Amino acid sequence: MTGGNMAGWSMLRSIRHGDEVSAHRLKRGTAKRIMAFAHPYRRDIVIFLVTVVIAAVIGVATPVLAGHVINAISRGGPEAGATVVRFALVIGGLAVADAIFSLVQRWYSARIGEGIILDLRTRVYDHVQRMPLQFFTRTQTGALVSRLNNDVMGAQRAFTSTLSGVVSNVIQLVLTAGVMFTLSWQITTLSLILLPIFVIPARRVGRRLAEITRESYNLDAKMNATMTERFGVAGALLVKLFGSPGVEAGRFAARAERVRDIGIQSAMYSRTFFVAMLLVASLAQALTYGLGGWLAVTGAVSAGTVVTLALLLTRLYGPLTALSNVRVDVMSALVSFDRVFEVLDLRPGIEEKPDAVPVPAGAGRVEFRDVRFRYPAAADVSLASLEEVATLDRTAGEPVLKGVSFRVEPGQMVALVGPSGAGKSTLSMLISRIYDVTDGEVRVGGVDVRDATLASLRDEIGVVTQDSHLFHETIAENLRYAKPDATDDEIWAALAGAQVADLVRALPDGLDTTVGERGYRFSGGEKQRIAIARLLLKAPSSVILDEATAHLDSESEAAVQRALAVALTGRTALVIAHRLSTVRDADQILVLDDGRIVERGRHDELVAVGGLYAELYRTQFAVAESPTPYPDAVEPAEPIVTTVPMGTYVAQEARPPAVAN
Repeated sequence: MTGGNMAGWSMLRSIRHGDEVSAHRLKRGTAKRIMAFAHPYRRDIVIFLVTVVIAAVIGVATPVLAGHVINAISRGGPEAGATVVRFALVIGGLAVADAIFSLVQRWYSARIGEGIILDLRTRVYDHVQRMPLQFFTRTQTGALVSRLNNDVMGAQRAFTSTLSGVVSNVIQLVLTAGVMFTLSWQITTLSLILLPIFVIPARRVGRRLAEITRESYNLDAKMNATMTERFGVAGALLVKLFGSPGVEAGRFAARAERVRDIGIQSAMYSRTFFVAMLLVASLAQALTYGLGGWLAVTGAVSAGTVVTLALLLTRLYGPLTALSNVRVDVMSALVSFDRVFEVLDLRPGIEEKPDAVPVPAGAGRVEFRDVRFRYPAAADVSLASLEEVATLDRTAGEPVLKGVSFRVEPGQMVALVGPSGAGKSTLSMLISRIYDVTDGEVRVGGVDVRDATLASLRDEIGVVTQDSHLFHETIAENLRYAKPDATDDEIWAALAGAQVADLVRALPDGLDTTVGERGYRFSGGEKQRIAIARLLLKAPSSVILDEATAHLDSESEAAVQRALAVALTGRTALVIAHRLSTVRDADQILVLDDGRIVERGRHDELVAVGGLYAELYRTQFAVAESPTPYPDAVEPAEPIVTTVPMGTYVAQEARPPAVAN
């Protein structure tokens, strides 16, 4: 009953997902795209299907030959022994052929399936890498990973288990039913009467299984999300700081207990399903033996015919039960492809033109010409299914930049200041082409970034953000991300320039030290200096610093500032910062407010004007320069700066530093 069990599993899986599949609406042309996708494997698919057909024919031929053996034995006589031996040899030869074709079939099945998985995964992964940053800020990571795993595997089954199952079951059903009706239409008809007794209850069991399976999937997803958040460094720290490990364990245990209960129910429903299937098949065989035996005794049929019918019956119920849900099987595969195509159909936010030109090497000039920008609508950059919402908002965002124009000459340092939300970070993302302008031009080295090759643009632009990301790899691997062919000497030179070489040398594993998830094994200042070393190794002509020292203490800031001094030497720099030490030395300061440049000039000039920058200076910077009111302090007091509505900066009471004992 191996074939019957396999068919039962297929039917059970189909019933579980039948409602979900039926609710999905396929896009037009999905089947055509699948065929085009399978085109490179057409030769393998043909060979695979031929082996499936041969295996199905052998499966039907063996019981027929077994019946002839019984008839030869029943007839007896001098020729009976030789006849039995010949049939036995043929049955043995078919068994060997079946084993060989089974291996060939499995090899081609694996070749096709794994090849499709490779093609789909690499294509989806490459496509997702090209999606705009807003796509990642909206999409649930788990849902996206599911497309790369579960849906790709479902699509793969279309060309392996589903395709082979349909072809094999159809051939087996036609051949088996044809042979059985030829041998005895009475026995065959009576045997098939029991089939609805199995199928109808099975569907009811399947619906209940679908309900508890869906609940189990939801609980598993919640537990996975909980573990992902709580097992990360930031999540684990939050749990420890608020002292809630008991509460977290209780919530997790409650969900895990429900999953356990569902697992027990599912196991019993599944066992009931297969017991019922085996029972019905056994009852059908009993009827065959009873009616067939009576007919054999009366001389209506031979004993061999009865044996053949009983054996063929076991090969009839499997295909019938599997084909009763063939629509769901096929739709499941189509839905998996459709969900993968749904991701592939999202247009990348940034695409390189066919005639793109490289940015001149060493080009340090950056120019904005009447740049306007608004973030795209959610429907343009994301999928509702990846956000677990019904529909996505199609309303475009409010303008973030409103006619910004300025120029940074090679070797200059320009600072961007202004209240939160003024558009400073957005400006930096337009230079490195994380986003494209809505209107106007951004030029690097005289080339519109939309006309430049992405590789040359990345080579010429280096960025250090306020929370520089490090992969969970070694220091050397993180640095070589900027320059894959960098030598160890080049890496050490970059680390020295970033003022972090001594720290790395002091580590037991040196460059082979794993930095931990997001670099959490290092302090904020150390991580920033490693990020600066990565930038130095890349050696771009222009550098963007986006609040690179915003979250650092005074000592770490000083170390990072020394590293930045090396990084900025001879390079064009665009600096987004509120820190006085960075802003005061800029060749030009641009003050942004509500997406517009409202002031520009050097520090002294802007202070003298008495505008927004002067207000920022008085409220934030002047306090930092005032004599410390704590004469016994080891270092000056640091002002606590807060932002109030309308972008007004207010200096609160200064925080006293640690006092020497």
